[in-house]
Amino acid sequence: MESEGLDGLDDKALLSAHVEGDPAAFGVLFTRHRDRLWAVALRTTGDPEDAADALQEAMISAFRRAGSYRGDAAVTTWLHRVVVNACLDRIRRRKTRATEQLPDDVEEYAGRGSVLTAATDDPVDAALSAERRTAVLAALDTLVGRQRAALVLVDMQGYSIEETARILDCATGTVKSRCSRGRAKLLPLLEAYRRDARSEPPGDAAHGNPDPGPRVEPETETATSPSTNVAGGEP
Repeated sequence: MESEGLDGLDDKALLSAHVEGDPAAFGVLFTRHRDRLWAVALRTTGDPEDAADALQEAMISAFRRAGSYRGDAAVTTWLHRVVVNACLDRIRRRKTRATEQLPDDVEEYAGRGSVLTAATDDPVDAALSAERRTAVLAALDTLVGRQRAALVLVDMQGYSIEETARILDCATGTVKSRCSRGRAKLLPLLEAYRRDARSEPPGDAAHGNPDPGPRVEPETETATSPSTNVAGGEP
């Protein structure tokens, strides 16, 4: 089927077309959900290279195992589950290596999601946003992998407790518990960041410029993600 015709199919129909041998169907499905899958991968792993590798591994797995999809959950739920599992595998492997610092350029990649960043043309605001992202990502890196995955899905991606439970294949009470414990661990780390931020002189007063006052950051933003070649045949 031509890709133009595939665009009109829903997710289940696309997955069925892929299973039946359509060479372009899976690529259309992946492209449709790429940005959110990338955001989940990045925020779960906290590292752009691990996120890219986990996303690629997950899509290869989904490509090959599409026939095992039972249809008892949305296709997006199934895809997110495959991605989260690949991320948790990456985290477990990373824990066996020596502890590493977050990469210097993580802010560039952290902006490729839908929650942590806000578009702004003000360089001061941009610097503060980058610093805030670094603080959040560093704090997330202290959590157990499954706590981090639950917080990313609920607090950052906006999924409901019920949908997150389906993605993580666990009870809703388990999701609530993981989120509660994760937040309790993050709170003192982020409070320390807030105290440090409050201790800085307001505005550019040290340079003779008055404090401009509170700024309301826009909530809209765009998300981009790295390209993963899954169209036109098995990766």
